[in-house]
This record gives sequence, structure tokens and C-alpha cells, in this order.
Amino acid sequence: MEAAEYFSKDFEWEELKAEVENDSSFRFHLLPFQPSNRPSQTAPEDDSAAWKKFHIRHSSGKFFKERRYLLKEFPELVSHGECSKVLEVGCGNGSTALPILRLQIMLLAFYLIPDDFNFLCSGNEHIVVYACDCSSETLERAKEIIDAATSVSVRLRFHTFCCDFSIAGFPKWLACHTCREVFLQKQQSCLSDVKENSGGYFNDSCSPEESGCCIGGVDFVTLIFTLSAVPFQRMPISIKECFSVLKPGGILLFRDYGLYDMTMLRFESDQRVGFREYMRSDGTRSYFFCLDTVRDLFAGAGFIELELEYCCVKSVNRRNQKSMRRVWVHGKFQKPM
Repeated sequence: MEAAEYFSKDFEWEELKAEVENDSSFRFHLLPFQPSNRPSQTAPEDDSAAWKKFHIRHSSGKFFKERRYLLKEFPELVSHGECSKVLEVGCGNGSTALPILRLQIMLLAFYLIPDDFNFLCSGNEHIVVYACDCSSETLERAKEIIDAATSVSVRLRFHTFCCDFSIAGFPKWLACHTCREVFLQKQQSCLSDVKENSGGYFNDSCSPEESGCCIGGVDFVTLIFTLSAVPFQRMPISIKECFSVLKPGGILLFRDYGLYDMTMLRFESDQRVGFREYMRSDGTRSYFFCLDTVRDLFAGAGFIELELEYCCVKSVNRRNQKSMRRVWVHGKFQKPM
């Protein structure tokens, strides 16, 4: 398996910013948003439905590439202790969960670069991944891809549940050791994904504190190209949901679209539905983050900033040989002890 570059600075973000802001053809991206006949806000169920249809169209799994760079960009996933628990939010077809789960296989590739990856020798082969998405069809496809690409022992460490965290929040069993064990027992008995108040798997009428359960969240939350798909007005509560299911000292790993990314500059003016927020023809949306916005959102939820910077990567389209400048935001945020 080919290992991806960990972190790149192929160009300076400030230079790209100056170039974009001095180009009159991009001026509409910089203007305050003026609502038009097209509504900037849609019903929550409409947003989820758009992404469900998107994943059905791309159900083959070939649309998304496995994110092999994750273990280099977020080495905490490797160096953390045994039995670490990860919550992958918006898992899609499993392109983020897969490299985490089959860490022991990826180690063989990383050994080809011994100076940079000696720390991987004690890789975490016992990490457990809880993965959620708003589409049950997408989750089924993710499980198929994980099953086809990994061993039986790895599959047993991958657990899915259907959830739109920006609307209903996470089920409370994620923050409770006792309830999480019951969830795993239910899954192993071939029961369907957990659904609150629809079958009695869990009683969410009261909090874990009130029910007397032990409290213990996940070690990591991965928010990889997920938050940008959430309407901006629902982002603060979505991040607070992530905060609520982390253990004290747990870390949220963040990567998403950055301001002036090539994708942003390709949108037309009539696709704007907010400031730095756009909607595609299929109803899916995308927000493009600057560092200050990300910093404010996570600080507002109670997180401590560990890392936050732009990742600027220049790639070449093999078909037309055009150079593409991609901008992503890389961040790590910790829940206070």
C-alpha cells in the first residue's frame, strides 16, 4: 500500500488569499451574503435526504479513496493505549474507518520510511471504531467494504449506528461504559442499529448520571470532511455533541475544506446559500473554513486548541495536466481533564 504524505505546504495560503482577493472574477465569494429567492436554510430532513441520495449514487465505493494519510496526520490514533475507542462521525463508505481498523496492515507500508515512523512499531491493533451516518444504506455499504477488505478480527471492532448528530445528537450510550456493552451484545445478536425509543434497546429518557450508569466516553472523535456538510447555524450544537461523548482528556481530530480551496472557487454566485457556504445542484452543501471560524466554534463548545493550521497541497490532474491547489484545515482539539 502506498503511504500518503503526512502534511504538506506546497504553497503559502497567504499568497493564494492575495491572488484570489485581487481577481475580480472571484469577487462575489468575498461579498456579504445577500439572500435571494433561493432559501439559505432548508429543513433538517432535506439536508439529510440530499446526502442519502448522494451516497446511494456513489454506492460502489470507488468515488471515495481510502484516507491513508490519517495515521501520519493523526499519530495519536497509533500511539494511544489498547482498547481505545474512536467515534467516526459521518463515516460514509468507511474511507476513514478502514485505515484505522487495519492499522497492522498499514504498518508494513510505513516501515518503508523507518526514520519518520519508528513510533508506529507499537501500533494500536485493538482500537474499536463506532461509526455513524445519517443514511442506513450508507452504513450497510460501509460494513460491506470493511468486511471485504479486512479480517474477521478487524470486523469485530467496527460498530455502526444510524444518526444525524446535527439534528438529534448522539445516543447517550456512547458516553456510558455499561450501556455501550449492552449495545455490543445487541449487535452480536444480529439486532439492527440502535434506535432511540423504538424497541427498548436503551432508555434515553434520562441521562447516564440520573440512571446511575458509569460515565465514560470515547477516546477520539474524528470529524473528517463532515462538519462542512452541516448548515452553519447547526455547527455550534453539533460540535457540543462531539464534546459531550468524549472522555475528559479525549481528542477531536478535525480535517475539512479551507477558505479559497479550489472547490470553493468553482462554485457559481447563484450557488451561494450563506457566507462561505454553497449548495450543489443535488442539494448537498459545503462550507469553507478559515482558521478563526474553526477556532471560535470549538472554543465555544469548551475545547482546548492543540493544533490548527492550513494544509496547502498542489496536485496535478493526470488527464489534463492542470495544477490544482487544495486547501484544507487541520486541527486537533482536546476536552479538558
